[in-house]
Amino acid sequence: MWLQQRLKGLPGLLSSSWARRMLVGLLLFMIIYWYLSSDGLLRFLTSSGEPRGATGVCLQSQMQRWKPLVDRGEGVMVAPQGRASGPAVVGNGRLLVDVESNKLWVSSSQPGASPVLLTEYPPLVALKPAEVRSEGQAVMLWFRKGSVLSVRCLLMGPTQGDCVTLREEFIAHRSRPSLYLQRIHISNPTDRPATFEVASLTMSFGSKFLASVEKIEDQDIMLSTGRVLTEKKQIVLVVVATKKMGSRLQVAAKSEFAENVLSVVYTSDPIDSSKLEETLSRLRDGARREMGDLMRMSVEDLYQEHQQSWADLFISGVEMRKIMDAHTPSSDTVNTTLYYVLSTFTAPLLDKKISAEEREKLESSLNYADHCFSGHATMHAENLWPSQVSGVAHILQLVNLWNLTLQKRGCKALVAAGVHGVMQGMVLSFGGLQFTENHLQFQADPDVLHNSYSLRGLHYNKDSINLAVLLDTEGKPFLHLSVKPQDKQVKLYACEAGCMNEPVELTSEVKGHVFPVMVTQPITPLLYISTDLTHLQDLRHTLHLKAILAHEEHMAKQDPGLPFLFWFSVASLITLFHLFLFKLIYNEYWGPGAKALFRSKV
Repeated sequence: MWLQQRLKGLPGLLSSSWARRMLVGLLLFMIIYWYLSSDGLLRFLTSSGEPRGATGVCLQSQMQRWKPLVDRGEGVMVAPQGRASGPAVVGNGRLLVDVESNKLWVSSSQPGASPVLLTEYPPLVALKPAEVRSEGQAVMLWFRKGSVLSVRCLLMGPTQGDCVTLREEFIAHRSRPSLYLQRIHISNPTDRPATFEVASLTMSFGSKFLASVEKIEDQDIMLSTGRVLTEKKQIVLVVVATKKMGSRLQVAAKSEFAENVLSVVYTSDPIDSSKLEETLSRLRDGARREMGDLMRMSVEDLYQEHQQSWADLFISGVEMRKIMDAHTPSSDTVNTTLYYVLSTFTAPLLDKKISAEEREKLESSLNYADHCFSGHATMHAENLWPSQVSGVAHILQLVNLWNLTLQKRGCKALVAAGVHGVMQGMVLSFGGLQFTENHLQFQADPDVLHNSYSLRGLHYNKDSINLAVLLDTEGKPFLHLSVKPQDKQVKLYACEAGCMNEPVELTSEVKGHVFPVMVTQPITPLLYISTDLTHLQDLRHTLHLKAILAHEEHMAKQDPGLPFLFWFSVASLITLFHLFLFKLIYNEYWGPGAKALFRSKV
């Protein structure tokens, strides 16, 4: 009875405005408290595709280790859902591994071939927990080290407790094109052993790959042979040698487990069926021999060798500092595109088998890339710098587009130099930098300099140049140039558009050199860099300019205000209004039936 009486009085209570405001405030407070609490936050993460509970806490803790790398622009998250969109792949120009789908693409052994042939070989060891209550996974592309990092948090026990952590790193070795490596580390802090089933390679081969177990250096390896067909229906033989693991793996309670799985891939040229046996025997012998050599080496040395090669490669690159429009790619987009494209090109400069003459030729093409990059800058070409990449097929299309663009824009020598030349060509194209016979010129469009970015590691005469477009406190752009000289120092000089001022000698000072953005009429490059001082001094007499304006003056002329049609319409409306007003006054006092202006007193 008491409860019924109180419920009957509730509508009267809510009719009061202060009561309604208090109820709404209480509801808002409860919602905010729920989201800020750990359970509410985890539920929110679950709705974003991330796990909750103990698994979610574990995964968040593991991902915090990657946060400094992501903040510095050295990597990007590709999983869990809601992160950057793109496949987790590793490659070196001879092979490409899709980590998430466990697929292997290879190229033929022909020079310059790209890894476009999809095999039926599963390249990675797949660990499946024997029992799992919940699971969470995160994946990161590590640009600077050329690897994919993966972490899985597994709640395996019957009761709520600590999670088993499975961390993996995948690399396709940069300087050893036949090698890829899977590093496995399992941490089991629980009171129970953790058991994993190791996926058998022979289970997923089908009829195109055959596997046999052999012993090398007192270790069992799996030697697998198969074939793929080219577009012309020619046969490419594939031989893979990989370290064999048992069918089950058990990690004791309160312990850790680590393993490094080495694999080498050998492919043939496209051949006909009459040469199958001879070619297959040669590939198998080569795979056995290299696998034996690798097993005698330290895995850590192989790993450091790969990391250093990728770190040296990413000395060059692009950094976006301030983006002022929606059409300019972000740093993550630029770095992801660079990583995907570079993963499909070989590195002949890192090949120890090439002759000294060939190496010198490749290095000279890097130090002076004749006529690369001709044409306008690719910064705003969304098909060359896509914000989302859907899969490996999209990557291969992107690589073909970049290859075609660079070759048609005067960068054939750079493309022929392999991955190091492709990196130079992509960076040059981003900012609109072009080599000519006597100088390097920066020919960006002055109308799009409202974005701030830097191009680093540009090779010129064995020196490394960093060029940045920066904005001052008033938003006006200026150019910053710095040089990192090599052992044998060669003088470099630079001057801004028009070269009307005396060229400046570039030094290795940390503060670098600052140049104003001047715009000429007609438009010419914004900056010239050369080893020849006389050439820059003579250049001013060959440009035949009508005027040289500061950037803000040029932009003011580009935006003269509202168009003539607008002002003509306004003037017409004002004129019509006054004519109409004049007509009303005229009809009132002088028209038919108009009133007298003055009344007679008589």
